Amino acid sequence: MSIVLRARELTRHYPVSRGLLHRPALVRALNGVSFDLAAGRTLAVVGESGCGKSTLARALTLIEKPDAGSLEIAGRNALVHDRELRRDVQMVFQNPYASLNPRQKILDQLAEPLRNFTSLSRAERRERVLAMLERVGLRPEHAWRYPHMFSGGQRQRIAIARAMMPNPRVLVADEPTSALDVSIQAQVLNLFQDLQAEYATAYVFISHNLAVVRHLAHEVLVMYLGRAVESGPTERLYARPLHPYTRSLLAATPSLPPDPQRQRIPLVGELPDPLNPPAGCAFHTRCPYATERCRAERPELRELDGRQVACHHAELLG
Repeated sequence: MSIVLRARELTRHYPVSRGLLHRPALVRALNGVSFDLAAGRTLAVVGESGCGKSTLARALTLIEKPDAGSLEIAGRNALVHDRELRRDVQMVFQNPYASLNPRQKILDQLAEPLRNFTSLSRAERRERVLAMLERVGLRPEHAWRYPHMFSGGQRQRIAIARAMMPNPRVLVADEPTSALDVSIQAQVLNLFQDLQAEYATAYVFISHNLAVVRHLAHEVLVMYLGRAVESGPTERLYARPLHPYTRSLLAATPSLPPDPQRQRIPLVGELPDPLNPPAGCAFHTRCPYATERCRAERPELRELDGRQVACHHAELLG
């Protein structure tokens, strides 16, 4: 499988003013995240709010340039050739209504990527738009309507169609189903899978819903306070999570019927203050297995049981 997206030590920090008499603080929203993603594969990025998922999405889509690290799309340096590679990475946002222009017809919004990235004629663009609308389950006459005339599920289908218009190599989806009804979520997820099978697009799928992740993703990246704490194949990670944080996230996922063998590891408290993260392992303030070593020494990602895990005691916990 060819690697279409390669990230190495991606870092994004934000200075935060604390007044005239204090030095600016630094929020390390993204702090050295690395992964490879092949064509036709899906990487799910999971974690609590504030862990850095959306910052990673903005870095991957070149909305924001990272402060450090490297990013390659189809073997080319995306931080140098960002303008040339913008058609190769597209994004689907959480709120489909906010991401669509309320004053512009759907036809014009879907044709815009083609105007920007191709030399197609107006008639050819229109033909491509109508074909894509049909591909995502909408009718040709919908092209002449405005976003407010559609339901939430239909608007998300339009947003997906717009992202797929330039035939990108990578699609980043940031919580694309969280604002939809459960029945509509299943339809949209099936649409994602059908489009991936047809176009071999690589997905970076950001979600809080670990049940959805298990259904959709080939690999999972678990983030905590700007860092990856565990990553690996989906089935291996779900069957035997090695990091206590991953275990807690999976234990909190509802299941029918309830799994009596699932070990419950309740998360105590909230994420630490990102302006003043704890020393050592950032998770030690909430981890029931924390030791003095955890409080003093930050664990680095290491290979264990077919995945990467950042925990001093992963062998014992697994």
